[in-house]
Parts: sequence; C-alpha cells; structure tokens
Amino acid sequence: MGPTIYETLIEAQRKAIEQYNASVDFIQGICGEFERYTQISPKYYEKYDVKRGLRNQDGTGVMAGVTLIGNVRGYVMQDGEKVPIPGELYYRGINIQELIDGFTLEGRFGYEETAYLLMFGGLPTTEELAQFRSTLAFFRELPPKFTEDMILTAPSHDVMNKLARSVLALYSYDPDPDNNTLPIEMLQALRLIARFPVIVAHAFAAKKHYFDKDSLYLHRPQPELSVAENFLYSVRHDNQFSEEEARLLDLCLVLHMEHGGGNNSAFACRVLSSSGTDIYSAIAAAVGSLKGPRHGGANTRVMKMFSDIEANVKDWKDDGEVAAYLTKILKKEAGDGSGLIYGMGHAIYTVSDPRAVILKQFAKRVAAKKGMLDEFELFEAVERLTPDLFHAVTGQDKAMCANVDMYSGLVYKMMGIPSELYTPLFAIARIVGWCAHRVEEVYNPYGRIIRPAYKAVMPKRSFVPLAERG
Repeated sequence: MGPTIYETLIEAQRKAIEQYNASVDFIQGICGEFERYTQISPKYYEKYDVKRGLRNQDGTGVMAGVTLIGNVRGYVMQDGEKVPIPGELYYRGINIQELIDGFTLEGRFGYEETAYLLMFGGLPTTEELAQFRSTLAFFRELPPKFTEDMILTAPSHDVMNKLARSVLALYSYDPDPDNNTLPIEMLQALRLIARFPVIVAHAFAAKKHYFDKDSLYLHRPQPELSVAENFLYSVRHDNQFSEEEARLLDLCLVLHMEHGGGNNSAFACRVLSSSGTDIYSAIAAAVGSLKGPRHGGANTRVMKMFSDIEANVKDWKDDGEVAAYLTKILKKEAGDGSGLIYGMGHAIYTVSDPRAVILKQFAKRVAAKKGMLDEFELFEAVERLTPDLFHAVTGQDKAMCANVDMYSGLVYKMMGIPSELYTPLFAIARIVGWCAHRVEEVYNPYGRIIRPAYKAVMPKRSFVPLAERG
C-alpha cells in the first residue's frame, strides 16, 4: 500500500522546508563572496571628485535642473562660502508664511488652495477654488471593487507599501494610462491627489484589521468636507474630530506639500518622468523614496527617539541631565546606536527651518490645551542643546537647526494620530508637489532623460572555464 494523502502532504512539506533552509544557507554563504567583490574604497570618491549624494564638498546640492514650482533657501554664497540665513520656503514665488497667513486669517482650509497654486502656477479666484474643490471631491471615489481587490485582498503591515502598490494598480483602471498629453496628465494628477487620502485610510483600516486584530472600519469620503476633515473622518471609528484638529492637520499638509525639485522623492519622480514613463510609475517611485527613514520616515524616528529620552531622563526640566543623555546618543552609547539626534539638522536649512518655526508655534498652543507642555518643553530643550553638544562630540562646526520632523510627529501625537500614519500623511501632502514636478519635467522643452555618470573602478579579469573554478 502506498503512502496516504496525509503522509504525502507531510513529505512534501518536509522537502519544501529542507529546500528553503538549503537556499537560505546558500545565500548566506554567497554573501561573503559578494562583499569581497563589492567593497569600494572611499579614496575613489576623492580621486574622481565624486559628488556623493549629489552634493558638493561644501554641502551645496549639485545643480541638476531648473524649476518654477518651489524654492528652498537656508544660506547665501558670499566669496565662495556658505553664509547661514534664516530658512525660507517659497511656493510658486510666494513665501510660505505669507501663504499660510493669507488663508488662515480669512478662515479657510489651505490644502486645496495651495494644491491649485502648485499645480497651475497661480492663486485661484473664488470661482476657480470652488470648482477645484468640487473636482477633487468627485475624484476621491476609488474605482469599483478597488478597495476589496487591491487593498483588502493583499493587506500590508506598512501603509506606505500598500500606497505604492495601489498607485501602480490604478494604471490598470485607467483607460488611457500612457497618454501624456497635458489635459490627460492633469486629469491623472488630480485623480491621484484626490485618491491618496482615501487609499491611505483604507490601507490603514486593513492593517489594523488583519495585523492588529481590530474591527474593520471603512468610511466613504464626504464631498462637503475638506481634505484634512475627510482624513480625520475616515481614520476614526466614530468619524469625530474637532475644528481645531482639522485646521492643524491642514496646516501640516500645506507645510509638507512641496520642498523643491532636489529632495529625494521629487527627484525620483523627475528621474522616472524624464524617461517618458507613465505618471503611475513615477509617483509610485516617489512613494517608495518617501518611505525611507532618511526621508519621509524621519518623523517616526523622532518620536521613537523621544520615547527613549523620556524613559531614560528622570527630570525633563534639568538641562544637565538631558544634555548628558543626548551626549550618549551622539556617542552611540544610547538610542538606536546611529549617533544621530533625529529632527535636528537639514541639508539646506542652517539657522532655521521655516516649517519647523511655524509648526512649533501651533504645537505650543495645542500642548497647553492638551496638558502636554512638559513634553513640548523637552522637545524645545533638545532643540536648544543639540547644536553645541553636536559640535563638542563630533568636532564639526556646521550650522544646525531643528527641522520640520522635530515637531510634526509631536503635533500628530497630540491629535491622537497613530505613528504608522505619520509618513503616509507626508505622502498625502507631497503628492501635490510630485505631480507638479512630474508635469513640469514632462513638458519642459529642454528636458532630457536624467542619466548621471558612475566611475567604474573594478579591475579587469579574465573569464575562467567552469571546470577550472574553485
């Protein structure tokens, strides 16, 4: 008598496990050979004047293009040297502080108005703004069965991963996805901008249900609500939010919406767009870039770092005790071992990050109302103490300020927004900037495919017949 079905299944499973373990052992062994052939000496970067990270020796960025969309200023060049200045951020030539003052003083939510400005180049009239809001509200609806087929069927523990996959999936629902005429590009862009908050809300709901064992709550967006209001409505079981929360979230979204063409995710979008590929591929690449902890994932690391500081510093008001622990972090003796104080320092801003300055003002008001002033003041202490400690420990004298990630995570925490939504909220804002850069790259009459050079430094070798290899 032959083996039973049960015995056959057990044997097949045993062989599969055995093959898997053998594959893992092989890969682990071959990694050593990879390392032997892949170690690049730092001397080559100096010898060939390689702009590591596309940055010059003095920290300025390598000029890769021109743009009419956004501008970031943190220093001026005088006699060939960088001179730090208070940070400035411009959207289509308008200072970010002036822009925010404009819509807040008039009692409006700013996301839609700012999105119009970045996408089309000018501020909308009352009629244009109303039509634009109506258009975004109409485009929020996801394709039929999209949530069931693309989000719930293959949930992810990481919302950014699900967002990137969903963007690529939308290509299949577009009847003419490779048509890059300007009207179609704008149509595709506005659909993506409108759908991002809905995808994030549904991906978060799926994550909570399948990975955190929570009940599944899916809420349809409400056409009369703003982007900020709709997001809070969608991610909360009871749909409840306050006017203050919605306006603070709206402010955060406006501050994160654009940061020049040189930031990693916008540049990734422009690199792909320069090849002539479709908008879905370009935006998915930008999402993947933003997911990284060196970019959009930084605010999550800030909050993890502060949880560690709060747990290990007994007296948050004692500058000496706070400084001692920050010194341990810088010396890689505490924290995550990276030697980095997250939320401090920026590639361009030196004296101040205007986004952090604006957000900090609002954060202090909310902290007072929420009974979280002690925690807010701890953030202030870290911001105040870090520059001198950094110079003392590293010997570097570069100007250093708090960046927007220092306070954005704290603001989200005060609103009760879970940490796994911090980076997706960044994406909901930055999708506007990405789309603006996408369209500008595609319709730039002087555009060429972006192709930087890499210096090959490997030695020449001869082919060895298979039988003669050790």
